Amino acid sequence: MLKIFSGSSNRKLSKEICDHLSVPLGKQHLKRFSDGEVAYQIQENVRGTDVFVIQPNCPPVNESIMEMLIMIDAFKRASARRITAVMPYYGYARQDRKDKPRVPISAKIVGDLLTAVGASRLLTMDLHAGQIQGFFNIPVDHLFAAPVILEYLKKLDLNNLVIVSPDAGGVKRARFYADRLKCNLAILDKRRTNTNEAQIMNIIGKIKHKEVVIVDDMIDTAGTLVNAVDVLLKGGAKKVFAAATHPVLSGPAMLRLNNSPIEKVVVTNSIKITEEKRIEKLIVLNVSTLLGEAIRSIHEETSVSKLFI
Repeated sequence: MLKIFSGSSNRKLSKEICDHLSVPLGKQHLKRFSDGEVAYQIQENVRGTDVFVIQPNCPPVNESIMEMLIMIDAFKRASARRITAVMPYYGYARQDRKDKPRVPISAKIVGDLLTAVGASRLLTMDLHAGQIQGFFNIPVDHLFAAPVILEYLKKLDLNNLVIVSPDAGGVKRARFYADRLKCNLAILDKRRTNTNEAQIMNIIGKIKHKEVVIVDDMIDTAGTLVNAVDVLLKGGAKKVFAAATHPVLSGPAMLRLNNSPIEKVVVTNSIKITEEKRIEKLIVLNVSTLLGEAIRSIHEETSVSKLFI
């Protein structure tokens, strides 16, 4: 039997997934003690069931992760047959390697914690680096929001389109979009100067008089994005759009996007968008059907690869 439960970080997305699958959202009691501790109780029988716990690691990230760990432990102790952690946005994914001396690999810590508390498998979307799947000794289903984003980009009917990768690490993702849209690819030579800060050195590729779409996995403070927009426009781009799966949008992000000459910013609802972040140029696409079909395939033991294009 399939049962779906939701953490508090994006219950709207969880409900939309349940509506797509015609499955009720699981009954539970989730609250906080006055000091911030999470208190959780499952309010229906889950013994022997196939449980999916939906909890993107939305800000505040640490609370979201801790909440999910506590929920998974409750299902393990309630004798669920299998527990799938559904994390459309995987927190700490940017800290996936030692790029400086004496730093942790925090993306692996999150994976170790999920496995330690009893997660049977992970369902996630657009990891910052696909190699993070190797941190796990349990199955990982890695979805891509590209089918949903591509469908929207095709409707824009852009002329002389060029897909731009904001850095060398995103070239594979950008090439996938360029191949599907049958257009050229350009790359920004970016040097990270500090956390949430980057300097763009060069444009590799032809963007003059072109309509440009910057493709990335997430937008955090939007500093790199708005700098990229300025560089591309100075380099002769006609119009600049952006598409990213995860709208973290922290700190000064909304102010920067509002003040930027960027045309549209296309994101998904993998992370909850609060009302104060809903601006005219921010387009939020729904990935509940994509996630719902992945959950169905996992539950029915059928191929998830049919969701890729």
